[in-house]
Amino acid sequence: MILNPIPWPNGAKCAASVTFDMDADSLIHIAHPQDGHSRVSAISMLQYGPRVAIPRIVESYRQLGIKQTFFIPAWCIETYPEAIETILKGGHEIAHHGFLHEHPRELSDDEEAHWLDRGIEVIVKATGQRPRGWRAPLYNFSHRSADLLAERGFAYDASLMGDDQPYLLDSAKGRLVELPSHWGLDDWPQYVQSMDLDYMMPIRAPEQGLMPFVQEFEAAHAHGGLWVPVVHPFATGRLARWHHWHRFLESLVARGDVWFAPMEEIARHVAGLVAEGRWSPRIDRLPYYTAPARGR
Repeated sequence: MILNPIPWPNGAKCAASVTFDMDADSLIHIAHPQDGHSRVSAISMLQYGPRVAIPRIVESYRQLGIKQTFFIPAWCIETYPEAIETILKGGHEIAHHGFLHEHPRELSDDEEAHWLDRGIEVIVKATGQRPRGWRAPLYNFSHRSADLLAERGFAYDASLMGDDQPYLLDSAKGRLVELPSHWGLDDWPQYVQSMDLDYMMPIRAPEQGLMPFVQEFEAAHAHGGLWVPVVHPFATGRLARWHHWHRFLESLVARGDVWFAPMEEIARHVAGLVAEGRWSPRIDRLPYYTAPARGR
């Protein structure tokens, strides 16, 4: 079903990276700039992520023997240093996810560049190295984003939804590896209900909410794809939900033919295959359009 499957390391049948977006309460402050500070219940729900869920998740990863990627707004890096220290001590990658979870498509040229650069500064200070990857807040990748990322030396993006496996993005400023996911692998439709965030989905039982991810994995495993859940500590990291997630991940590790890796390692593998001529990927030229499409 995948016409040009990528060869994964050591004969693995698929690659997997359970990526947590640790947005914490940046979501409230960006959505409600005038009174976000007064929405105490919503803030407490979102702070559960860095304060309770992150230590739980990192400990699970330690027990499972895997390293993964956390996408974190720079404001959250500065606000929750203990969570960042826990992630880094676990040997995991911290990638760029905006400054205050601002939506790039809604910014001006200068604003998008400014907040991207501010985020880089914060990540360098916290981790000692520049970020290798980026995920646009709310997948809001703009017509400028590829150029800005390539100019700044990013290796990969994880915002787009154009394939079941990695592909390349070419822009006027350079090339990126795209590590795609999609809404079917996002936990918001499964677990998030919040009046303050204007998102009121019917909440699934933990096992029911996990089931879409299980079925997506089985297809990726069967056909050699890339499995990238986009999940959030305050949602999937809740006790009952993570209890079932941990058990499922344990079963995947036990298979022995799933390559769990941080996104930066997956991007490096893809770039290496291309450079060595061992695999020819699909290449998208960005931006797709330079003006609105209109009928005649």
